[in-house]
Amino acid sequence: MTDAKLTITPKPPRGEDGYKTFSIRIKDETVAEIEKIVSKTGRTRNELIGTLLDYALKNCEIVSSS
Repeated sequence: MTDAKLTITPKPPRGEDGYKTFSIRIKDETVAEIEKIVSKTGRTRNELIGTLLDYALKNCEIVSSS
């Protein structure tokens, strides 16, 4: 027999895992395109949308209107 202990740490409260949950409104056509990619890749909608948003934020350029 060993004296090894099982250590269980408290679960962090919801919302403190570095992620936030919120809803958005998007066009039906956009949902259809997302679903096509989801079915081809096996990724979840959430995972795919997060990936697309990360890419867009890293490649976004703000152009002055003047």
